[in-house]
Amino acid sequence: MTQMTDLAGKTGLILGIANAESIAYGCAKAFRAAGADLAVTYLNAKAEPHVRPLAEALDSPLILPCDVTDDAQLQAVFDGIRARWGRLDFVLHSIAFAPRQDLHGRLADTSRPGFLKAMDISCHSFIRCARLAEPLMDRGGALMTVTFYGSARVVDGYSVMGPVKAALEASVRYLADDLAPRRIRVHAISPGPIRTRAASGIRAFDRLIEESVADTPDHRLVTIDEVGDVAAFLASPAARAMTGTTEYVDAGLHLTD
Repeated sequence: MTQMTDLAGKTGLILGIANAESIAYGCAKAFRAAGADLAVTYLNAKAEPHVRPLAEALDSPLILPCDVTDDAQLQAVFDGIRARWGRLDFVLHSIAFAPRQDLHGRLADTSRPGFLKAMDISCHSFIRCARLAEPLMDRGGALMTVTFYGSARVVDGYSVMGPVKAALEASVRYLADDLAPRRIRVHAISPGPIRTRAASGIRAFDRLIEESVADTPDHRLVTIDEVGDVAAFLASPAARAMTGTTEYVDAGLHLTD
């Protein structure tokens, strides 16, 4: 892991760690290595045994349940942060979901409930986080979410998540405009394909990995630690003049056809 930034004295919230291979965990490690104190969430009781040891290794003083479809749980997370620290400097949102039957089918056949659920969990939850974080970021801050280049080009097997991630990236731009007067910066981070539990749900993911390695200029995949280095930079004062961007961390994959 490359030490690039100083986040000493900063506080951050991490949503989306599932296990040690999660993009959110790579980011959390980078934030902590740079000196930040972190609040970490887990989805439910089934997920807690996988997440809690990782959060404890990060010395996280707040390890909280958070199903983003439950407004009360999401509110409780931010209430806990207010009680512990009284403020918040950055949020990393790395949450996405679509029902398997909608993810594996044609977009034209997507069910209304499936589309709405994917949009609610993967996109609108970030907007809700922004609203709850805003009053805690009275000194400014950074909001980051994780996207994928299937938002801008057709990726076989990505289906409904393509339009959902496109909406997420548009939301980043509009939130950046909304929150600029509060000195709150907003970014999307777009990694290349990484073997995570969430990615395993994409149909033909192994082929996507092979094609990505072949298509990137230096023929490799990126790591969660490399994504984390970029996230830590975006959370830092060094990125204070940047907002509303989608930052590609994909070894140049987005440059190819």
